[in-house]
Amino acid sequence: MTTRSNSVIEEAIRLLSEKEEDNYGYLPHPELPLPSIEKLKEIVELIRSIVFPGFFGGPVLRPQSLPHFLGVRIEKLNGLLAEQLLSVQQFEPGSNGSSNASEKAAEHARQFIGILPDIRRKLLTDVQAIFDGDPAAKNHGEIILCYPSIRAMINHRAAHALLSLGVPLIPRIISEMAHSETGIDIHPGAHIGDYFCIDHGTGVVIGETCIIGNHVRLYQGVTLGAKKFALDDEGNPVKDLPRHPIIEDNVVIYSNANVLGRITIGRNSVIGGNVWQTKSLPPDSRVLQQKAVESSFTDGLGI
Repeated sequence: MTTRSNSVIEEAIRLLSEKEEDNYGYLPHPELPLPSIEKLKEIVELIRSIVFPGFFGGPVLRPQSLPHFLGVRIEKLNGLLAEQLLSVQQFEPGSNGSSNASEKAAEHARQFIGILPDIRRKLLTDVQAIFDGDPAAKNHGEIILCYPSIRAMINHRAAHALLSLGVPLIPRIISEMAHSETGIDIHPGAHIGDYFCIDHGTGVVIGETCIIGNHVRLYQGVTLGAKKFALDDEGNPVKDLPRHPIIEDNVVIYSNANVLGRITIGRNSVIGGNVWQTKSLPPDSRVLQQKAVESSFTDGLGI
C-alpha cells in the first residue's frame, strides 16, 4: 500500500473519530449492553407460542399438558424479557443508570405477562374478523398459520402493550420485525380495537397516533398517515402531536387509499380504492374514486 493510500485512510479515521458533539451524541452507553435482535426474535416466537399454543412452539400433546406447556414458555419469556428491558433503560429520557434498574425491568416483564391474556383475547377477535370477512379462509388454523395480518398483529399487540408500560426502543424493534416479515408497517403507538382485519396486507402503513375502532377492515396499500407536521421555532417536527386519522367502528378502506391527517372517519363508512382523503367524514359515508374521463382528439390535436 502506498504512502498516499495510507494517508487517505488515516485521514478518514481521524475525521470519523473527531469528538464533536454532533458525531458522538448518538453513541450508546459504553458500559451497558444493547438489546439483542436475536433474543428479541426469540421473545416474539415465545409470545406466538403462548397466545397460539400448538400452532407455534411445538405441539400440545394433550389438553391436560397445556398449563405445563405455557408455564415453561412464560418462565423463559419472563427471564429473556427482563434482560432485554434492562438493556434499553439507557434510552429513557433522563435515565442515568438508576440503582433499581433491574427491579424496574423485572416488574415491567411481569406486568407484560399479566397483559398476555388480553392480548390473546384481542388476537382471537382478529382471527374471527378475517374468517368472517374472507371467503378464501377455510378455517381458523389456516388464518393463524398463513395470514400476514395475524403475524403482524401478534407483534403489534405485544409492542403496543410494552409501549404502554413505558418501555423504550423495544416496541419499535418488534414492530419493524413484523414490517420486514410481512410488509405491514404499524407503529406500536397506534391504538387498534377488536376484530381488526388487514386483507392481503402488503404496503399497509398505520401511523403512531392512529386510533382505530372495532370491526375495521383495511386492504393492501392503505396508508393511515400524517398530512403535515407541526414545526417548532427551529424548524424541527414537534413530537407526539396527534397527526394521524381516527377510524371509527365498522369502517372499510379499500386498496391503496390514503387517509391523511387528524381527521375522523365516521362509523359504518366505506372508502374506495385509490381515494385521497384529507377531510373528516360523517358516519355512513361512501367515498369512491372519481370516474375516468374519456376524451377524444381530432385533427391532430393531442393532450
